[in-house]
Amino acid sequence: MTNSLLRVLDALYMACIWVAGLAVLAVSLIIPWGIFARYVLGTGASWPEPTAILLMMLFTFIGAAASYRAGAHMAVAVLTDRLPPALKRGVSVFAQVCMALVCLFMTVWGAKLCLTTWNQFVSALPGVRVGITYMPIPISGLLTLIFVLEKLLLGDQSQRRVVRFDLVEESEGAA
Repeated sequence: MTNSLLRVLDALYMACIWVAGLAVLAVSLIIPWGIFARYVLGTGASWPEPTAILLMMLFTFIGAAASYRAGAHMAVAVLTDRLPPALKRGVSVFAQVCMALVCLFMTVWGAKLCLTTWNQFVSALPGVRVGITYMPIPISGLLTLIFVLEKLLLGDQSQRRVVRFDLVEESEGAA
C-alpha cells in the first residue's frame, strides 16, 4: 500500500516538475517573440507580456510544491540544527502542521478568489477569465498540502530516489 501511494505521489511530483518546466519553456519562447514582433515587425502584440506573467505564476506556485517535496524549498535551520533530537522532532512536526495550515488557507481562500473573480475577464486577454489566472494558488496549496501530509505520515522523501515509470524494468546487469 505504501509503495503504491509513493508511486502516485512520485507521479504527482513529476507532473509538477513538468508543468513548471514547460511554463518556463513557454515564457522563454513568448518573450523573444514579443520583442521580435515589436522591434523587427513593428507590430507590438498585446498578448505576450500578460501571458508570460500568467505562466510565471504557474511556474512559481506549482514549482514551489515540487520544491517542497524535493526538500529544496527555502528553510532556516540554524536554530533547529542545534536542538536535541527529541525536541528537533517536535519542532519539525510543529513546522509541518503550520505549513499544512498555510496550504489549507491557500486552497480554501484561493478557490474562493477564483470563484469570486470567475465572471471577470483579463483586459489584455479578453478570452481569459480572471478566476483562471488565480487557479495556481489553490492548486499549489492542495499539492503542497498533499506533500506536507506525505512528509508527516510517510517521512521525508527528499533523499529517496523517485520511482521510474518505465514499461519494461531494467535488469540489474543492464547499463
